[in-house]
Amino acid sequence: MTEGHGDDIYRYPDIRINFSSNIYTHADLSELEAHLCKAMSLIRNYPEPEPHSLEAAIARKYGIERDHVLVTNGATEAIYLIAQAFGLQKEPVSAYCCYPTFSEYEDACRMYGIPTKALTSNFSPLTSHLSPHPSLLWLCNPNNPTGSVFSKEEIMQLADRFDFVVVDQSYEDYTLAPMLTHQEAAASRNILQLHSLTKTYAIPGLRVGYVIAPSHIICRLRHYVRPWSVNVLAIEAGKWLIENNVRVLPDMKAYLAETERLRQRLNQIPGIEAAETHTSFILARIIPHTAAELKEYLATNHHILIRDASNFRGLTPHHFRISTQYPQENDQLIYALERCHHTSHAV
Repeated sequence: MTEGHGDDIYRYPDIRINFSSNIYTHADLSELEAHLCKAMSLIRNYPEPEPHSLEAAIARKYGIERDHVLVTNGATEAIYLIAQAFGLQKEPVSAYCCYPTFSEYEDACRMYGIPTKALTSNFSPLTSHLSPHPSLLWLCNPNNPTGSVFSKEEIMQLADRFDFVVVDQSYEDYTLAPMLTHQEAAASRNILQLHSLTKTYAIPGLRVGYVIAPSHIICRLRHYVRPWSVNVLAIEAGKWLIENNVRVLPDMKAYLAETERLRQRLNQIPGIEAAETHTSFILARIIPHTAAELKEYLATNHHILIRDASNFRGLTPHHFRISTQYPQENDQLIYALERCHHTSHAV
């Protein structure tokens, strides 16, 4: 899906508060920007055909061998590489997702002819009826858009029941819940763990992520890597951020406390239900208006952008998603939503 992911600020002329992206929007990237300005001469030459220097930096940071690491053009490229690697093998593969979740898993599988089946959130009723073909389970952890989290114990149990388990940990730094470690994924038999420097360092424009997996799976994925898929500035930024142990996200305990305050305020507005979350983003539902109507109202009248979540499989036209901002900005959203409720012709 190339459209409909949110953060479509380019569609609106005067957005002043952006709640639509799950990525932290207030990160101070000035030091990284200064470093890249000094490194700008790198664009005169081709990057490494495969970014082995960044893979080595990641391996050193987490104490694993480099053959367990594959750097990609964002986590999204990793998703499509995995679907390609499994979809083009001789033996058919069946994929499974627990909806609602990130749409690219199903889209990537569809592109490479892998049928995708829906599982319930507890998995237990359906895993005994898996296809006789090799099974590929996709997990988003923390999950987008719900903010729910699978425990490490649950993931390891699922790894015993499925042939391959993809654990997309793109939002791992936006939660306090324990996550599967790099070392645990590398030592596993069948886990492919996805990471997003885009999310960790709030650099969506650079597109850089990576996979941690057993070496034989990494080798399998490398057969489908395009040369120069990661540009030289993304490689340089990734190395500089990792080697300097940079942190751009806020204190997560305080950030999630503000998220819970925002969620409780949302639930005080008639017609809005905001679900519990373990991350800094919140899935909510509004009645009787649709999310599309609400989005247009907020953008036009309050210069606020939210994510219309109706295109997530399993959700309704009434679902929307927001990501926590500064307290005063969150209060402006609450005010706008209250105005929407009290003004009968608001949307």
